[in-house]
Amino acid sequence: MTSPSRNVWMRSAVLALATATITAIPVSAQQNRGNRGPSGPMREAAALDREGKTTDARAIFQRMIDSASKPADKAAAQRAMAMSYAFDGDCANTIKYEQMVIDYWKTQEQADPQNAFYQEGEMANEGARVCIDAGDLDTAEEWYRKGYELGNREPEPRTHPKSLWDYRLAHALGRVAARRGDKAEAEKQIANARRALDSDTAMAAQQERFFPYLVGYVALYTGDPATAESEFTKAIAIKGNDRDPFMHSLLAMTYEKQGKAEQAKEMYRKAYDLATAHNPPAAFVRPFARKKLGL
Repeated sequence: MTSPSRNVWMRSAVLALATATITAIPVSAQQNRGNRGPSGPMREAAALDREGKTTDARAIFQRMIDSASKPADKAAAQRAMAMSYAFDGDCANTIKYEQMVIDYWKTQEQADPQNAFYQEGEMANEGARVCIDAGDLDTAEEWYRKGYELGNREPEPRTHPKSLWDYRLAHALGRVAARRGDKAEAEKQIANARRALDSDTAMAAQQERFFPYLVGYVALYTGDPATAESEFTKAIAIKGNDRDPFMHSLLAMTYEKQGKAEQAKEMYRKAYDLATAHNPPAAFVRPFARKKLGL
C-alpha cells in the first residue's frame, strides 16, 4: 500500500504537473544506472527520437521490451515506445503502446490503488495529447474522456482530487473544440475550466498557470491571434511555463499568423532548443520546429 508520505509527494507532483508527463513507472537499478550515462539505451534511444531517427530509436526500445525481466521495466519501455511513435505524429501506435502501459497499471490496482488509477488516467491523457497534436481529434477526445474515467476510479482516501480531473478534461475539450472551429463549445469549456479552478484553491494554486495557455490556444484556433499573442506571452512569463517548448511553439505559430516572420523564427528556435525531453510537448515541437527552421 502507498505510504502516507508517498501519497503527499504524489499529490504534490500531480498538482504541479497536471498537463505535463509524469514518469512514475519504475525501472530496474541496472537500467537506471545506465540511463544516467551516455551509453544508457533509454537515453540513447530518446536522443535518436529527438534527432528524427525514430526507426533507430524504436529498434532499441523494442530490444528493451523484449529483454525486460520485470513487468514494470517492460511497461517503462512500452511507454517510451509510445513516445517514439509520437515523434512521428503516429496517434494509432502511440495509443497502442499506451494501452499496454495501462494494462500494466491494472495489475497494480490492488497493491497501490491511488497510484495505479492515476497512472491509468495519465497514460490515457498522454496518448490523447499526442493525438490532438497529430490532428486526430476524435481519438483525442475519446482518450481524454477515458483518462477522466480511469483517473476518477481512484478510491478514497484520494490523493488526486476530482477537481483536478475536471480541470484537465475541460482544458482538453476546450482545445479539441477550438481545433474543430467550434468557438462556442471552446468558450464553454474555458468556463468549465475556470469553475474547476475556483472550486479548489489548493489545486488552483498549482494549475492556474495553465489557464492562459488554454485561453490562448482557443484564440489561436478560432481566429483571434491578438488575444492568442497576449495570452501566450502571459503564459510563458509564468514560472514553470518559461521552459515549456509547446507554449513557445504556440506563440511562434501566433507570430507566424500575424506575419511577424522574424519573431516567429526566433520563437521556433527557442521552442526547439527547449524540447529536450521525451514527452508529448517535445514530440510535437522537435519535428514541427525543425521543418519551420529548415534544420
